[in-house]
Amino acid sequence: MTQIWGRAQQQDFRSRVRGCLLGGAIGDALGAGIEFDSLENIRRNYGQQGVTDYVTAFGRRGAITDDTQMTMFTVEGLIRAHVRRDSGVWHPPTDVHRAYLRWAATQAEWGPDERKQDSGWLAREEWLYSQRAPGHACLSGLSDERMGTLADPKNPGSKGCGTVMRSAPFGLLAGWEPQLVFQLAVECATQTHGHPTGYLAAGAFAVIVHAVAQGDPLDAAVQRALAQLSAYRGHEETTEALQRALGAVRQGLPTAERVESLGQGWTAEEALAIGVYCALVAEDVRHGLLLAVNHSGDSDSTGAICGNLLGVQHGETALPPTWVVELEGRAAILELADDFAMEMTQGAALHGDGAPPSAWLMRYPNA
Repeated sequence: MTQIWGRAQQQDFRSRVRGCLLGGAIGDALGAGIEFDSLENIRRNYGQQGVTDYVTAFGRRGAITDDTQMTMFTVEGLIRAHVRRDSGVWHPPTDVHRAYLRWAATQAEWGPDERKQDSGWLAREEWLYSQRAPGHACLSGLSDERMGTLADPKNPGSKGCGTVMRSAPFGLLAGWEPQLVFQLAVECATQTHGHPTGYLAAGAFAVIVHAVAQGDPLDAAVQRALAQLSAYRGHEETTEALQRALGAVRQGLPTAERVESLGQGWTAEEALAIGVYCALVAEDVRHGLLLAVNHSGDSDSTGAICGNLLGVQHGETALPPTWVVELEGRAAILELADDFAMEMTQGAALHGDGAPPSAWLMRYPNA
């Protein structure tokens, strides 16, 4: 997993990480206010084109939901996994699970517990202590400290999209082989959702992001994911959904009705198919994101998935600046993105052998 980075490579990677996380959060925020509306109601309330900008959700414009919250904690867990490797302990699913437990605490507690010395900086962000329509499977799967595994998953009948919407960061693991990216995303998805479609869709999404982050075209990245899926039992629903998304691209101009032909996005494979389709046909980031949220379904999750893909494909400067400026938590998301990029490209200088004592271990404790 060791990779030597030139300066230009580091800058490109950081732009893609920023684009992926900010793009996902923007898509999430665009869909937050219409998540439970039908397409008919959306058009009645906002015009034939549907929403074309942020609308009020959770008391403000640009509000993020649990999708972005959990994505942020995925990133934090992956950073801490890499830091903890210095101690001779290397089991990323455990570190991601601990991060998800910290997210679960934000859904149940009034604010940060300053007595928890190993909580890290993200869990001390007071604005994250807010319920933003979290999924039942995510909450119940993290209601105790037992970690779900492939052999013994949490919520074995659940295939909700809560696995996919938080899994883009696995695809940003630079230097990892695609099959390891897929496997880690799958293992972490079983911590809340145990149906094969739920966790395999998460693995497929991670592999797509991983390929695009390395410069592959999106359609080629989808083919990589299909190849990975074929080796797993129970892949049929996810495989079929991705194939429908590819087929829809060839059926004519993109419309909300064509998006809805792929489903509503409440389940993992449907959310993945919609996000992938909208990213494939996007004329630009704005067009793709608006297409991804204006439908009768889980608009914030499909918007987040599409935003992750368009952001990692084009980098942060392709994101509409007016949406970036008004996005809730932008500073924290950028801080986390930059920390992740530094850990992936310069981790040895921050905490490896011979590295001087620094604030890094205060931010990402390895306990």
